[in-house]
Amino acid sequence: MQTLQTLDYWAIAIYMGLMAGIGLFLGKFIKNIGDYFKGGNAIPWVSGAISNFMTKFSTFMFVAYAGIAYQHGFVALTLIWSTVLPALVGVAIFAKRWRRAGIMTPMEFLETRFNAPVRQVFAWAGVFFKILDNMVRLYALGLFVKTAANLSLEQAILGCGIIVALYTIAGGLWAVVVTDVVQFIILMVATLILVPLTMQAAGGLPKMMETIPQHFDPFNGPKGAPLYLSVYYLMILVKYSGNWTFIQRFYSVRDERASQKQGLLTAVFFFFFPIVFLFPSIAARAIIPGLENPEMAYVSVCLKLLPEGIMGLMVAAMFAATMSVLSGEYNVTAGVLTRDIYQRLFNPNATDKETLWVGRMMTLLLGGLITVGALFVGGFGGAFEANKLFTGLFAIPMTLPLVLGIVLKRPQPWGALATVLAGMIIGLLLNATPSISWEMATLIEILTCVAVFLLSGLIESKDALYRLRVEAFFRRLSTPLTEAEKPKEDPIFMRSMNRLYAVALSVTGGLFMTMSGPSLGETSGKFAFGAGVICLILSGILWYWTRETNRTKSRRDDLLVAEDARKST
Repeated sequence: MQTLQTLDYWAIAIYMGLMAGIGLFLGKFIKNIGDYFKGGNAIPWVSGAISNFMTKFSTFMFVAYAGIAYQHGFVALTLIWSTVLPALVGVAIFAKRWRRAGIMTPMEFLETRFNAPVRQVFAWAGVFFKILDNMVRLYALGLFVKTAANLSLEQAILGCGIIVALYTIAGGLWAVVVTDVVQFIILMVATLILVPLTMQAAGGLPKMMETIPQHFDPFNGPKGAPLYLSVYYLMILVKYSGNWTFIQRFYSVRDERASQKQGLLTAVFFFFFPIVFLFPSIAARAIIPGLENPEMAYVSVCLKLLPEGIMGLMVAAMFAATMSVLSGEYNVTAGVLTRDIYQRLFNPNATDKETLWVGRMMTLLLGGLITVGALFVGGFGGAFEANKLFTGLFAIPMTLPLVLGIVLKRPQPWGALATVLAGMIIGLLLNATPSISWEMATLIEILTCVAVFLLSGLIESKDALYRLRVEAFFRRLSTPLTEAEKPKEDPIFMRSMNRLYAVALSVTGGLFMTMSGPSLGETSGKFAFGAGVICLILSGILWYWTRETNRTKSRRDDLLVAEDARKST
């Protein structure tokens, strides 16, 4: 099998330099812990939606779901569409609540809603689960790079881990969001080049439907069974609704309306873009029919169809997908370690400057632990199976009290703790019993956790102070934010952000055009060159729009000053 060539490595190196440069540039705008962990509540909702999409999107898509698409076809799309549901539920139920909660980390909510012990249990257990969850993502990326670049798994994981940690440590949540937007553009452009190439290599869509007709059945294979799909959708609804990065995006925008618009746009992204991303893996079954490892379908078809340079950009796009997830997870988990554990337990009087540096050190620590742990994921049966196992054991019992607790007032603190304990014990027992299927074990665990949590609300708490605190908190959740509670936009900072996007687009465009040089005589080279031109045009439009917006604002400010002067005379 073909592997990466010299030009491919140059493409990857330039891309890595761009990501690191963005993080270091944004670092100078980070003045306090609020900027670092929630962007000063000033993240634009469109950027937040792209970041939300990218943060749930990793090489896991191009390894685990690609393997399912290769084996069984469009059922992989049916599975990934499960992510649309939590985004829509978030718009309807959670978006306003999380924005009004006034928190810096999801765990802060637990102390107000329940008590300090609940916050600590969920913080420690949550950090442990996040490390396991991100080990799977980094492992999936390592598999992809190992196959493409003929490197060892250790080398692939270490290289990617250093870059993610570098720009996340430096720039905080703003670095996460801005790099997510840039990575989204690179990923889309690279994938849109591959889709027509795979369709051409497979002989066109009619030929594919004739060659692999079962792959166009959205319920093909064992994962298309009604019970399996129902439980999988329910599991993803629970997992995503309580996911820390998912919640973080809701409370990092200006107000409730922006939070809801962000959730709706996220749902649109989750519905449409997986169609583009999974098609090459479905076509791979017709192009490379006897693939030994289905999880290598995407990288195999890339290596077969993409020329030197363009393949490097595709690998960079894979980096983009997983690095977006890891950077977001590093930031929000470091926030929990800093605010909910370090500051809450060890140094309540820590200054903003001190907590900012602790947050950066926690990010570095997490990166190291996840990098080492990723080397052992293969022992759990691969990326998809490991993800299912960790979600069943930890995500379900830990997220249900989080998502139900912000909606229901009556369940008590002991119910939250009992839910975690009962869920983990039942999850371990059921997953250790071979005769019980995964879907039945997961369904039993979810129903048990919900029952235990609701049971704690049947009898009202006798603690009067606790009841008053909960009542006050829920009044806050039902009260719209005032203008005074909404952050004021810094025009200089936002102009810098837009210009940064323009520069990143121009670098991306130049990169695609340069890398297409050796293959301009081929279809892939022409596509890549055209994509580069489009990126440069968009960059110019964005830069011009930023300049015109600034001029319009200056004229408006001058008119207001003149009007004030006229009134005063």
